[in-house]
Order: sequence, then structure tokens, then C-alpha cells
Amino acid sequence: MTTSTPVTPPAGAAGAASPRTGAAAQCSPVLPGRGALRPLGFGEARVTGGHWAERQAVNAAASIGHCLHWLGKLGWIDNFTRAATGAPFDRAGREFSDSEVYKLAEAMAWEIGRTGDPGLEARFRELAAVIAAAQEEDGYLNTMFGHPGQRPRYSELEWGHELYCYGHLLQAGVARLRCHGEDDFTRLCRRAADHVCDVFGPGGLEKVCGHAEIELGLAEFARATGESRYLEQARLFVERRGTHTLGDGGFGRAYYQDDVPVREAEVLRGHAVRALYLAAGAVDVAVETGDDELLEAVGRQWDRTVTRRTHLTGGMGSRYIDEAFGPDFALPPDRAYAESCAGVAAVMTAWRLMLATGDMRHGDLIERVAWNVLSGAVHPDGTSFFYANPLHVRTADAVPPTDAALSHQAAGGQRAPWYDVSCCPTNLARTFAQFAVYLATADETGVQVHQYAPAVVDTVVGGARFAFTMATAYPDDGAVRIRVEANGGGERTVSLRVPAWAEGARVTGPDGAARAVEAGSTATVTAAFVPGDEIRLDLPVAPRWTVPDPRIDAVRGCAAVERGPVVLCAESIDLPCGADVAELTVDTSVAPVERDGRIFVSAQVHDRDGAWPYGPAAPQEEGKSAEVALIPFHRRATRGPASMRVWLPTG
Repeated sequence: MTTSTPVTPPAGAAGAASPRTGAAAQCSPVLPGRGALRPLGFGEARVTGGHWAERQAVNAAASIGHCLHWLGKLGWIDNFTRAATGAPFDRAGREFSDSEVYKLAEAMAWEIGRTGDPGLEARFRELAAVIAAAQEEDGYLNTMFGHPGQRPRYSELEWGHELYCYGHLLQAGVARLRCHGEDDFTRLCRRAADHVCDVFGPGGLEKVCGHAEIELGLAEFARATGESRYLEQARLFVERRGTHTLGDGGFGRAYYQDDVPVREAEVLRGHAVRALYLAAGAVDVAVETGDDELLEAVGRQWDRTVTRRTHLTGGMGSRYIDEAFGPDFALPPDRAYAESCAGVAAVMTAWRLMLATGDMRHGDLIERVAWNVLSGAVHPDGTSFFYANPLHVRTADAVPPTDAALSHQAAGGQRAPWYDVSCCPTNLARTFAQFAVYLATADETGVQVHQYAPAVVDTVVGGARFAFTMATAYPDDGAVRIRVEANGGGERTVSLRVPAWAEGARVTGPDGAARAVEAGSTATVTAAFVPGDEIRLDLPVAPRWTVPDPRIDAVRGCAAVERGPVVLCAESIDLPCGADVAELTVDTSVAPVERDGRIFVSAQVHDRDGAWPYGPAAPQEEGKSAEVALIPFHRRATRGPASMRVWLPTG
């Protein structure tokens, strides 16, 4: 085994531990060694109420246990026990099912770090012991390959997902190291990371995995352990990508991002989750190695992807056949795959870019994805999930999935309790458990607030404590109030993200003077704060019409309604006389109306039955006038079967 060299962050680096909160400040999924902004750990940022506190509570009380139940029920955990025997066995699940166990372990580790739940700690230790029993002497750990009667190790890198599974194992190891410290589980992760370096390092197999993930797993594990060998291996994987080390496969090399080197690509392409995980890993490598060229390349690809290949909801991926990005502006709402895992990966990528560059505008995309994709991907009760998140569901599912059924259809109009490919439930569980870290960051001059929720932030700025509470009913109400609770230093700057849609935003400092702030900018307040000082940000969250770029052919002639960061949709359950959403047109000359907590648009319901759907240009037929209620996209499919659409025809 090659000796590793410690990674030593530079003095004052972003990853340095906070003297205020010590180890708790390190309880965060991303801790770069350098960068413009320093992320805060669980000991520095905490959600205290509102929507996201509820999501975290349901995740802890229901979703994590639900995932553990299904992983046990389907035998995906038992695969490790059977592999440990050394005898042939009938393996359960797909080739990547090991990764679901690891993602759940990560969710549990973050939740333990967040709450200290002793019962969850006991379950984590039990699960870790089962995983550890299957690890081989040289560090290899996989239940699909290398055992009696199975294919040899690393014999199918295009589809086998062995390295992908290691990536998720290492992310679980990062969570455990940072929230608990070294133990048997983190040691098995070290052995696995060393094995990967031994096999795929210099002089070894010069290949990559068909599904990117090992790159960011190794890079963050290097940060958590201080072992530079892991970072170097992550760098090698990033540099090899696009050099045709994989076979062409059924979808071509772009599907694996093995068509063009990362530095030369102009946009994210191919399988959306693969592309986004690779982008996130490349940012990690670029930051830790000081590779500005690589960072700029990923930033360029990201910008084009966000502006040309992203749905209104923030969803990424337009093709069902290969779960992939389509060409620029190919964004059909009914074929919007917008996988929940792609939403998780988009947040991961945007967050890393923001930490590296300090550009707070990345918080807009995080907010859009969080409210419209991630929040809606899980039922309010936390026990059923969307895999795909299309913006248009043409038919109502007559029979909803039952608690006992395993769904084989990712594109249904209703959430399912579990899928044969169940990457999304565990991915969502780990994301909600760590959500507080996305609230704010710090630097040597102050704190930057990126997401708005009732919260407490208590950190160190310039070597001295700085703490405040955030009170808001956002996005139901656009008022955000920051109350300073402690300031151990002198002058500090609080920076508040102003979303690109927030025309007319205003900020008020402790002196009581209000000023306008440009949409898409940052509201900054600098003062020698004393306890009790308040900052108020007012964001206009009234419902508004949104129209698409005319290059998006699939929704030309349509409009959508947004309220703050929340995208709205129409469901057939709210239409008169059992009408379907296909029969609806809206009048955008009339502003959406908010009344009694609901939003209504002026519309017409048509009856267009006929033998032939084409003909000469003619004036629009008049339909029956109606005032139609819209609901938040994230609350769709919670009231029974219904057809649904976000983009509403205007004529």
C-alpha cells in the first residue's frame, strides 16, 4: 500500500475549523481547503422552523426509517451478509444497489450529527457492521462482482457501478468522520479508498467508471482525512474522463461523459446525474489543486446548462430513454425527466461553484431546485417519492401505488413508496438531513445568507464570534428579518442574496434607512453591529406570469405562474365539470390573483372534440370562462389522481 501524504489547508483556509464551534463546525458535506466563501457546519447554522424544519423532521421521523425498511425488505442489505460468507448466493437488486445502502448510511450519519439521536446511532452501528463483514482483505467491497459465480472485479466498468458505489461509500465516510470521528466504519472507508488508489492509480488500470461519483467521493474524503493520495486519484479520474477509456455502449460515449475531456467540453451533456456528479467532482479537484483552468471550464459548462438546458422548476434532464440532457432549448414539459437525483446533484454542483467563486447568484438555482424539485419529490408524509419530475402529466393515474408495491415505472403521475431503481429516496434523505449547511457562509469580513428560513447562525468572523437569528415566513411572505445576537468584533458585513425575479426588493439596516436593491444582486449591510440590531430584507413574492424563451419550441405560446421561488401548476382536480388540463387556456392580460391563501388565474375551458386536429388559421374559439386555482408544483399529486401542467397555453 502506498504511503499517503497529508493534505494541509493553507492558513486561514476555508476548511479551517471554527474556533467558536470546534468539531461541530466540521459537520458539513463540503469543506474546501480554499475558496471565496467558508461553509458553515451543523454547529454554526441550524434551521429552527418553517417548511425546511418540517422537511427535516419528517425526514428523520419517517423517510430514513422507510428507506431502511425497504432496503431490508428487498434483501439489498442482506447482500452484504451473504457476500461475507464466501459462498455463491442469489444477489438481490440492481448492480448499483450497494450504493443505496451507503447513501442511507450517509443520511443517518448526518442526522446523528444534527440531532445526536441515540437510537439512530445504534442502527447506524448495526448497518456499518453488516457492511464491514463483506469487505475483503485488500479493501475491495462490492456484492455484485468478484464472488463465487459472479463476474470478475472491474470487468464491466461501463455499467457495473463498482467505482460509483465506492464514491457513495466515501461520502458516507466523510459524514461519519466529521460528525462522529474515526471508528470502524471510517476505517473500512479508508481501506476501500486505498484499494481504489492501488488498482486505478499510476501503473494500474487507466480507466474510469461509467457513472461518475468516485471523483467527488475521493476528493472530499481527502479533505476529511488529510490524505493527498485520494485527491490525486480523484484528479486522475477527472483527467481520464473523455479520453475514451470506456466502450461506446448503447447510448454513445457522451452518455458517460467519456466523449470529450472535461476541460474541452462546452456544456453538460449525456446522463444528467452522471454529468452533474462529474462537474461537482471536477470543481472539488480544481479548488484543491489550484487549477483555475479546470474551474473556469466547469463554470462555463454550468452557465450554458442553466441558461439553455434547465427547466423552469430547476429540473435537469429532458430525455427518458437515457435520463439525459437534450440539445439546447429542447425542454418539453411532458418529457422532462428532471430526475430527483439530478436535482440533488445540481444543488451539489451549484454549491461548490458558489463556495469557490463567491458568486451568490448560484443560490438562485439552489433555491429553485430545492423548492420545486427536491421538496416536491417527497410526499409530505415522507414515505413516497417521485423519481422523475415532469412539468406536465397528461393523464391521471387511476390506481396509485400501494405501500406494498415495488414500482417499475419512474414516469408515473404519483409518488411511489419504492422503485426497483431507488436511487432517489436515499439521495433525498441525505440531502434533507444536511440542508442547514446551505443557509449561509462566512468569510473574514462577514456572513452571506443564501437561503431564507427561520434559523440561527452562530459562527466566527475575523477571529471573533458573530451570531444572529433569522425570522421569516418566506416564501409565503417576503419579509426576512435578521437580528444580531452577538458580535465579538467590530465592523461586519451581512450579505443577503436578492433573487433575479425580485424586482422592487428593499433592504433596511439598523439605522432604519431603507433602500432599493437590484434584482439578481446582493444586498449588503455593513456596521459595527450590537446585539439587538436588525436588518430587514423585503422581497416581492406576489404571483407573476412567466413566459418562455421563444427558442423552447415545446412551450411556445404558453405561460406559467411563479410566486417567489415557487413554480405553480394547474391540476385537473381544480377544474370545473371534470375538465382536463388539456382543455385549459389562460389570459395573461389579467394578473394572477391571490385570495384566501390561494392563487387564481383567468382562464377558459374548451370543448374541442373533432375528427381532425389541423386546419386553416382561425380566431381562437371561445370557451367557458373560469377562474382556476393553481397550486405549488411541490404540492402536486397530494390530493388524488389528476392530470397536471405548469406551462399553460395562452390561446
